[in-house]
Amino acid sequence: MRYRVRTPDGELGYSTMRDIEVAYTQGLVGPDDEVLEEGHTTWRKASSIPTLARARPPSTGLSARGQWVGAAVSVVLGICALMLITSDSATRRGLGFVLALATGVVLMRVTTKAFKRPGSPGA
Repeated sequence: MRYRVRTPDGELGYSTMRDIEVAYTQGLVGPDDEVLEEGHTTWRKASSIPTLARARPPSTGLSARGQWVGAAVSVVLGICALMLITSDSATRRGLGFVLALATGVVLMRVTTKAFKRPGSPGA
């Protein structure tokens, strides 16, 4: 089934809803643009179509850099933990093991966040 999308710049034709969904996540189709399914007469807002409402554009700004921050923090924590573990003081070694544990926690968070689907809650 074919679809037409009406934007402020003009009309575009798409062959499947999946094509519109890809264009929506890339920002080519906006939530206020109107979609007409072949054989129908009613134009619908893109944001009112469930498939498109679930689709999310790629993250930008601070939220897109969240994984880089977590990875950088884990590298810094890992280096500090390694330096403290190799020291002669037992207190510093203990602190190094605590930092190594914190590194593991940060890496688990980064890993689970990386494997969540973009549309899932809490991502």
